[in-house]
Amino acid sequence: MTMDHDTDHDEDYAGPATITIDGNDVPVQVRLIAVHQPVDGKLHWSGRIEADKALHSLLNGTNADVRVATPGGEADGKVGDPDPWGRYRVSGTGQPPFELEPVPLDDDL
Repeated sequence: MTMDHDTDHDEDYAGPATITIDGNDVPVQVRLIAVHQPVDGKLHWSGRIEADKALHSLLNGTNADVRVATPGGEADGKVGDPDPWGRYRVSGTGQPPFELEPVPLDDDL
């Protein structure tokens, strides 16, 4: 059995961000997506942080709690281990660190 995932309301952001780790701000480039997960009813956001020497020197390949800020918002998240290309995965739950388009509500429900 296959389950169709409704991606009509998925949102994404690519551009500049600031990652804050233990009070240290690192300007980076990110690619993020926000997806509503019907299983738990929450909005989950995740993505990759482009390889960055300053970020790598702070993290040194480890996981960390972070604050992600973009021109459209801020959110707390977690950074995971780097991939083979030096990009770190970042994720969080709830309002993402970027602006979301309003979802039109269908009044015919």
